[in-house]
Amino acid sequence: MADVDFFFDPICPWAWITSRWVEEVRTQRGLDVDWRFIALRIVNEDRDMDPGHREGQNMGLRLLRVAAALREKVGREAVGPYYGAVGGAIHVDRRRDDFFEPEAVKPLLSDLGYDPALGDAALDESWDELIRSETETALSRTGKDVGTPILTFAPPDGPSFFGPVISRVPRGAEALDLWDSVERLARFPGFAELKRSIRERPVVER
Repeated sequence: MADVDFFFDPICPWAWITSRWVEEVRTQRGLDVDWRFIALRIVNEDRDMDPGHREGQNMGLRLLRVAAALREKVGREAVGPYYGAVGGAIHVDRRRDDFFEPEAVKPLLSDLGYDPALGDAALDESWDELIRSETETALSRTGKDVGTPILTFAPPDGPSFFGPVISRVPRGAEALDLWDSVERLARFPGFAELKRSIRERPVVER
């Protein structure tokens, strides 16, 4: 089993920032991270939403379909680099609007050394059952009324939580300090929530 499950939707900037922190910890600690799927389009399917937000979540679902096809054809080790490339393009390079066109993901796949034809999965709804199942798995571990990311320590039975929501990526020793603190909180059986509504604007980076 992986050391950590990280459930992500590629369109969420907060999940992106948290993922870069996890990637920083992974490189320092040698963690095995399983990058898994949670679709905001599915989480919010029964909620009223303005057309712009809905279309953004539809885009996220299309990109997760490609991730699912990549995981099946290449292996789970391919999902992290794919998320890194797609997330970097969307959140750092500000190319979000490009990905309303499903074909836009194909050059990224090619650059990663994967078959660009896997990008055709973006329009293949047969992947939605798998993505829905993973979304339900994530929510079963935390409870509903949360978003992305969701982390599980020592999956599948270790503690899970939504977040942490952070506005910048800690590096080096600071990243490890935050990791150890979050894991310590998560492993306390009575821990439920730590939250504030005041946030600085997200600082996105690779």
